[in-house]
Amino acid sequence: MKITICDDNKEDLLKIEKLLLAYQERNPRPELVVEKYTDALLLYQEMQDKEPADIYILDLLMDGKTGIDLGLEMRRSGGESEIIYITSSDDFALDAYGVHAIRYLLKPVREEDFFEALDQAIACVRSREQAFFLVKTRDGLESAAYSQIEYVESNARTLVVHQADGRYIRSIFIRKSFDDEVRSLVKDHCFVQVHKSFVINLKYVRKLGQGAVVMESGREVPVSKSRMANVKKEYLSYALERYG
Repeated sequence: MKITICDDNKEDLLKIEKLLLAYQERNPRPELVVEKYTDALLLYQEMQDKEPADIYILDLLMDGKTGIDLGLEMRRSGGESEIIYITSSDDFALDAYGVHAIRYLLKPVREEDFFEALDQAIACVRSREQAFFLVKTRDGLESAAYSQIEYVESNARTLVVHQADGRYIRSIFIRKSFDDEVRSLVKDHCFVQVHKSFVINLKYVRKLGQGAVVMESGREVPVSKSRMANVKKEYLSYALERYG
């Protein structure tokens, strides 16, 4: 599993590398391949051409490009890599959430917090590699990675799976209820049914409003009154788990 560290402070970079080595000693699997950068601009340029790392550990405040700049570039290109931000200031926590960073750690980083964040990031990478939602279409069986599903809707007795890259998959006529069709999805903690006809991926929620959620695509997905309290609860729980 490839991990890229970027911090323009060489001393802090070495501390993170030592933490990674300590983590690897305790957890031989998966084998970690570590790549280091002190130049954020160089990493920014290489991210546009190189195969992305599975996990990025980024300082937030750097010369040339910030950690947020790096995260935004990754997301713009469709990258699904997990991001752990490490910084000396908590002033940019909301910006970090905007690029779906898995954790936000303050310097000096405690070993316990770092190991916990890395455990979570590795688990997400493994889950992303394994989880797919299967859809029967006119052209045969198609699969959508859980990590790429923004939301699923029931439309004229078909399933429409909207993906983060703007594409969608439409099923053939469904005979089961919508609840039955999406049962496997809602078992995953990232997904919640917000309406009798909609299931959303909490990872792509931009804003939770009155009667609707705004997704990263800008689409407003309705939330029924009877489900609003549970949706708020699930979103808060997800946010605390992912960003707390």
